[in-house]
Amino acid sequence: MKSTSSALTPAKIQDYARRRLIPVFEAPEVQALQDYLTGLLARHEYPPYRGSAVDLTAVAAQTGVDVAGLRAGRLQLQPICDAVARAVAEAGLRPVKPSTTATTATVAKAAPRPKAAGTGAKRGPKPKAIVEFPEPLAMEWEEPEGFGAALQLHVRRHGETLYHLFDAVVRPEDGVNRSTLISWGRGAKVPRASISQEILGRVERRYRLPQGYFASKVGPRHSAPGDFTIEGASSSERRRLAWHLPDDFNRRSSAEQAKILDWVRRVIVSGSTDYRKYQTAALRHTYALRFGCVAAPVRKSTAARTRAETGTVLAPAILDGEMEELLRFKTATFAAFDMQRSGVWGPDTADQKVEHFGLWFGALVAPPDGEVQGFGVDPKSLTFALMAFPQVWDWYLQWRERRRGFYTRWEVDLLANAAAFCRETTGWLRQSPRLARNLRSIPGMITEAEIAAAQADWAATCEAMHSHARRRIKEIQRVARVHRDPFEPILPVLEAASPLGEYRKITEVILSRIPDERHNPLATAETVRAFLLLRIGLHTGLRQKNLRELLLAKPGSLPTPERKLEDLKCGELRWSSRDHGWEILIPSVAFKNANSSFFGSKPFRLILPDLGRLYEMIAAWTERHRAVLIGPAQDPGTFFVKTAKTTTTRAAYCQNTFYEAWRSVIQRYGIYNPWTKRGAIEGLLPHGPHNVRDVLATHILKQTGSYEQASYAIQDTPEMVAEHYGRFLPQDKAEIAARVLNQVWQAA
Repeated sequence: MKSTSSALTPAKIQDYARRRLIPVFEAPEVQALQDYLTGLLARHEYPPYRGSAVDLTAVAAQTGVDVAGLRAGRLQLQPICDAVARAVAEAGLRPVKPSTTATTATVAKAAPRPKAAGTGAKRGPKPKAIVEFPEPLAMEWEEPEGFGAALQLHVRRHGETLYHLFDAVVRPEDGVNRSTLISWGRGAKVPRASISQEILGRVERRYRLPQGYFASKVGPRHSAPGDFTIEGASSSERRRLAWHLPDDFNRRSSAEQAKILDWVRRVIVSGSTDYRKYQTAALRHTYALRFGCVAAPVRKSTAARTRAETGTVLAPAILDGEMEELLRFKTATFAAFDMQRSGVWGPDTADQKVEHFGLWFGALVAPPDGEVQGFGVDPKSLTFALMAFPQVWDWYLQWRERRRGFYTRWEVDLLANAAAFCRETTGWLRQSPRLARNLRSIPGMITEAEIAAAQADWAATCEAMHSHARRRIKEIQRVARVHRDPFEPILPVLEAASPLGEYRKITEVILSRIPDERHNPLATAETVRAFLLLRIGLHTGLRQKNLRELLLAKPGSLPTPERKLEDLKCGELRWSSRDHGWEILIPSVAFKNANSSFFGSKPFRLILPDLGRLYEMIAAWTERHRAVLIGPAQDPGTFFVKTAKTTTTRAAYCQNTFYEAWRSVIQRYGIYNPWTKRGAIEGLLPHGPHNVRDVLATHILKQTGSYEQASYAIQDTPEMVAEHYGRFLPQDKAEIAARVLNQVWQAA
């Protein structure tokens, strides 16, 4: 006999809130939602719906919970609201249970009328009994391709229906609706959540199918499950971690869950190199001075929201004017009439220098009793004229050494700027004695007497600083260490006999995990983009600037004239009717090393090979997927575009977003995960697009031993390959020589 009491009780709502809502919402929000749902159940009221989804705006108005937080936890809130709605609907169909304190007249009035003889308590066939392992009607079957067809096949093979299967395998606490299984059988949806994977495991066990049978039919995952229980993690961190957790994460022990989370955070999310650990610790205590004359993007910070909390100080008007004057001096087509200069800054170099000077002044401004342990200079006392004093630089160099633990090339580069600014004839500081009028005394660093002496003979002050900087550069070069080893994240690739072949495995994994475009066109487009990022990077060896600024000329459209590409300083991917292939054309002025002997003022031109489904993916990208990612945003005209969302309407990549896109591809497809058995290369760490140049150079060096041929692959010189890109060890050189010498013994 079916129970007349609701399957859903306040205790079950409380248990669901503890298991599924606490990891997503704050404790007061969980209590408010729990009280709200319990009240609906007690009053037999339906939760507010808009279509088939819960109306989060109405829930927010009745509970006081922020609607943005409700949207973030929609996946956890929807099942329990559906359960309340089912309980309210079922309560209206049950007979009212008489109270023990009711009067006899009330009980008699509420009692049902006696049924006529020969009529049953319920019309229709008796429900089929649920057994643990139903016997199949047929032992052989023709294997279907899709998940929905496979599920329907085995349900019919056991003489059941999806309704009966739902009653057999789904529990009330799962929060899964009957319509979910029906949509699976129709092929309208595929299971993605971890609870869905658990239910599929129950179906496989019930029908005695191999473990993972249905998972193989579902295909690769195109989104991260949102119902993993991760204690203490924010919503954003939970989304990042969910990509790399096994489907049975919630069913594992607490100790094993902690071990998995530690590995994912250490290896995949952050990367476990020494430099990454230092960088992660340093980012917790930021310091900088922001110049108002430069329209630089403001990076978002999850740990701090105000300028004071991020350690950022706005440059005073005097210093901001000096920065603007310096940029005009170094970036203008012609130097000012009464000034001379040596070298010109391009836009990227200028942005980099602004950031470096912001850090230099930020260290001086930072309070000495804080985590940064700066000097505590009043921002109003800041001026570029401070760079002409050796004692200021010595303090900064010692501060850098205390903060990092040793000296690096970074300090050498900064001192080189100081030496150039103070150089005779072409130094900007030396030609700007008026800046000395902005100097103010700084207790413990610069006295009034030193300021007066500098103002009296600015040329001698700059000459002394120039000599001091040259001496310090030699001293630091003697003890400088390499903190960021560019080879460390990709060592498993570089140590392979064929580095390019090893890195290519990542693209093969991406191809194998392209989702079904019919179910999720957005995820399919992002996966194709990931494939093309790596493939075109591996074929060209371009720097990330040239890669992300690559324009697109679709087949049938007129390609951009070379003269215009020179003005834009970017390249283009276009269809070549002459060579019947995709051509990349980049003018030499678009490269960082435009004056290198590699170019000789000639453009870079390369026909991409039609290998490994490259042309197929380019055609799909240009015809369908690229437009899906752009959506309603304006087309930037570049070949690679990012996913335009409601929060980011720009589809063009910048330096940071392009780096993060590449790094995300490596995290999802490149790093072998022992817990999920996914990923291409064991021991790989997250890295950016620049490491592809190391892979190409090292591959050619291992095959040929020629630095010159390796330089051809990355558009550079043999000297640059030997100094920065090629990891060519003595054993690699000996192996090449042995291949030549062993031919004599093989011939004999």
